[in-house]
Amino acid sequence: MSKLDKDQSSQMSRRSFLKMLGIGGAGVMIGASGVGSIFSFKSMFDTPEDEEKDAYEFYGKVQAGITTPTQRSINFVALDLKTKDKSEIKEMFKQWTKMAAQMTDGDAVGKESNNPLLPPVDTGEAIGLSASKLTLTFGVSKSFLKKIGMSDKIPKDYKDLPHFPNDQLSDDYSDGDIMIQACSMDDQVTFHAIHNLIRPFRDVVQVKWSQTGFVSGQLHETPRNLMAFKDGTVNPRHTDEYKDYVFINDGWAKNGTYCIIRRIQIHIETWDRTALEEQEATFGRKRQSGAPLTGKKEFDELDLKAKDSSGQYVIPEDAHARLAHEAKTSIKRRAYNYVAGTNEKTGALETGLLFICFQKSTQQFIDIQNHLGHKDKLNEYITHRASATFIVLPGVKKGGYLGETSVSYTHLTLPTNREV
Repeated sequence: MSKLDKDQSSQMSRRSFLKMLGIGGAGVMIGASGVGSIFSFKSMFDTPEDEEKDAYEFYGKVQAGITTPTQRSINFVALDLKTKDKSEIKEMFKQWTKMAAQMTDGDAVGKESNNPLLPPVDTGEAIGLSASKLTLTFGVSKSFLKKIGMSDKIPKDYKDLPHFPNDQLSDDYSDGDIMIQACSMDDQVTFHAIHNLIRPFRDVVQVKWSQTGFVSGQLHETPRNLMAFKDGTVNPRHTDEYKDYVFINDGWAKNGTYCIIRRIQIHIETWDRTALEEQEATFGRKRQSGAPLTGKKEFDELDLKAKDSSGQYVIPEDAHARLAHEAKTSIKRRAYNYVAGTNEKTGALETGLLFICFQKSTQQFIDIQNHLGHKDKLNEYITHRASATFIVLPGVKKGGYLGETSVSYTHLTLPTNREV
């Protein structure tokens, strides 16, 4: 059971702390005037944003952290259930909802005790920091539904991923029952969010694996991977595309989506020794601009029929961009770079890509990956080391909680206090 006090009336926000110090500019005036949050958004799938508070809204039709512009920092954690007690699981999701809404708004979690002999309710790493555009995204896996006796709720579009060429998957960084994706513009804010969500519920869940990551560049620009190429140029960006490719449109998971995570190792030393011309031929794009080899700007259409003076395709037949395009489907890519020290045996840098994508059916990813298959020249420089798939729960209405409209915990018939 959570140790959080349900009375949140006296909590101090990190933003309030800044105001006490005289920091925050216009935000001080807004806070002092009592004006409520003003969130701006363009479509039903965009994440409402309050620029004055440097915050994204937690509540909404869909969860934040999917269509949201990619922030600089991620802490992705996969959790396993330690119990099948339906009341504990339900309470955890209710408390997570409250905590997520508080932290994404720049607030601390819970009501602090006046007793200095007790541990603080909020761990405090983010004191004095803004909301930093924090988003928190929650999902559950097929194993979660099975463990709580809801195998009949597994959607038909939730297909297991087959073994793909170049897969060398490790159980240490794969699968899990629950996912939490925390993203923000500040590493410490991101860590604080994950830390505080897990801390009160160690009797209910345990960490199976976690991965931090980063990107650089401007918020609305396509970030680069550690191979120096832009990653995520071809992405759904409009309402119709989100409906067609990203968000589930029926059943209990309506307005949810499938999240697939692949931990991809980059053999960076091999890549470093590759000529620029070969690097660009591998991706089918220009390194500097991100434009296709047949174009001048990043978002120019690929001309897959164009040939050079020798009769060869300008975008090679084994180029990553060509093969992905030929799959005739789309997914929402939202990847992050990671660095994990050095290899103990070789001294090589352990670098890679935490590839995260969202789609309305796992078959979309399967189709793309199958088409890449053995042909993709990029496979010479990467190895897929881990994989996981989750259903991202639908968005939450104010007054509701995560999973309320998608998974009916009240209908569970499993005995309580039973270990998994």
